[in-house]
Amino acid sequence: MVLLDSTIVGAALPDMQGRLHTGLSGLQWIVDAYVLLVAMLLLSGGVFADRFGRKRVFLAGVMVFTVASVVCSVAPSIGWLIAGRAVQGIGAAALSPASLALLAAAYPVPQERVKAIGLWAGFSGIGLAAGPLAGGILVDAFGWPAIFLVNVPVGAVLLLAGLRVLRESRNPSAPAIDIPGTVLSVLGVGALAYGLIEGGSRGWTSPLILGSFAAAVVILAVFVAVEARSATPMLPLWLFRQQLFTVSNTAMVVVGFALMGSSFFFSQFFVYVQGSSILRAGLQTLPASLAMVIVSPYAGRLAAKYGFRIVVTTGLALAGLGLLALGFVHAATGYGNVWWRLAVVGIGFALTMSPLTGAAIQAVSPREGGLASGISSTTRQLGAVLGVAVLGAIVRTRESGGASFEAGLNSAFVAAGAVTLAGAVFTGLWLVKSEPSPVPSPTAGRSPLPSDRSEGRRGGAGPDPRGVLESTRDPRP
Repeated sequence: MVLLDSTIVGAALPDMQGRLHTGLSGLQWIVDAYVLLVAMLLLSGGVFADRFGRKRVFLAGVMVFTVASVVCSVAPSIGWLIAGRAVQGIGAAALSPASLALLAAAYPVPQERVKAIGLWAGFSGIGLAAGPLAGGILVDAFGWPAIFLVNVPVGAVLLLAGLRVLRESRNPSAPAIDIPGTVLSVLGVGALAYGLIEGGSRGWTSPLILGSFAAAVVILAVFVAVEARSATPMLPLWLFRQQLFTVSNTAMVVVGFALMGSSFFFSQFFVYVQGSSILRAGLQTLPASLAMVIVSPYAGRLAAKYGFRIVVTTGLALAGLGLLALGFVHAATGYGNVWWRLAVVGIGFALTMSPLTGAAIQAVSPREGGLASGISSTTRQLGAVLGVAVLGAIVRTRESGGASFEAGLNSAFVAAGAVTLAGAVFTGLWLVKSEPSPVPSPTAGRSPLPSDRSEGRRGGAGPDPRGVLESTRDPRP
């Protein structure tokens, strides 16, 4: 349900734009309001689940997500829809890590846990792939509100079944919740996103936009200072002293930036540039998501055989070339010459996500595997926020300069491809195998955690079977 809502909206954006009478910046906020809250609250959601009960937090997240879906479906204006999407993000940030923690607690035997979480990741992949098709069908038949109403029966079943079936579990030794760090991260990234999204319409030199960028710099600087001094930080900065961890998470930002930023425009290209119906556009975008679902399960195996650097660099290079190729499609380009470009993009990114999560986990001690996996998911979501904002700004800037929407899309795809290829060069040079960092962590010297604890408690939603499985291995010697 969480991943479905991250992809199903893309198919509905053209219908939303027409019925809500909004521009490109409004569409960007519809996507980024959700992704921003998921990205910034994901790590805290896992801590909440451990401290206050995984079942309780999971069911609360489902309820918030479901109610917010109803608010989105009846939203009378773009402002109400954006607010509903933000609340959806809060619910998703609670239920996603809690669901993984519930599984880990329910299956204490490592072998059984691996199988259970493998199914968890597999269903996540189904949600990712079903989004464009389901969105096209629902919007074509009922209009954009239907993409949110589909969550209501699912949420109702989850609540009823969860109350009857799920068993409560918690970790009494869970760290304190880093409220200052969480609030500062939301405000800082939110201010940065505001400047990038609104700069094209308000003017890049307007006092409001310059003020938002300045506020983002100040708030994020304060965030770093607070995290460096916190005993239980939301984002332990000491982990970034390890090169493998830093490089893998930097590359994950690139993945989120280019993947989410470009896919934001896929349906819009087919509808506005090539004149497709919304249903047909949903079908036409399938090659990218299907390629990711098919290839993702093999990415971890390839990384284990050939190494992180070769697989990730190859994946980023393929994705970058595919995005560059999309930058040269036009209104008259036949679909037979478009679908393979989308497939190459999907294959490329599928080869990167699980190995990058695995690299981040390898860079730290086994005790920190769940935290590393969660940070990897967070950096990907952060990249997604920036990708939608920056590539949208490129399109708006081109349009304000007199270029067509088609030309703006071409520039955005080329920019995404260039960033991805730069990421490939970066990982090719720096993504090297290394041992876990000997730098002492804030948890050093503490007694081992109870076996009830889920090492994946900070993990996030995403088709990362390899990363998720690795992050839930038994932390005991």
